[in-house]
Amino acid sequence: MVIIIRTFIFTPVVVNGPSMMNTLHNGDVMILDKIGMKLGGIKRFDIVVIQTGKTKIIKRVIGMPGEIISYHDNKLYINGKEVSDNHSNEITYDFEEVKIPDGEYYVLGDNRTDSVDSRILGTIPKNEILGHATFIIYPFNRFGSR
Repeated sequence: MVIIIRTFIFTPVVVNGPSMMNTLHNGDVMILDKIGMKLGGIKRFDIVVIQTGKTKIIKRVIGMPGEIISYHDNKLYINGKEVSDNHSNEITYDFEEVKIPDGEYYVLGDNRTDSVDSRILGTIPKNEILGHATFIIYPFNRFGSR
């Protein structure tokens, strides 16, 4: 039963690095929810775990398939319209419009000045997104949903 649950439903995952500060901290142990993504899909601003080679990274979904996104003057624009993004305490440096291909997503770390994300990696195919990561199980003083 444990193997089935770990393989198909929930798996622990560790935050590695500062790219999601202040939302998530280096060393936080979270639950990777695989089934929730399959049932509810991926939504803008979800925190997801992505498989890049042998490494798992945790990022926030900013852009959805088919959209055109950009940042100017620390503001997010989607299809030419400003959208509120309150998930970063950092400056998001300007970047030119990016057309997100169908079946792919644009992800950023919440610590925008110290994150390897879609600005470097490019858009992320859906099949590389393993699931949502919204629940911290360790350390205990940070236990709960994010």
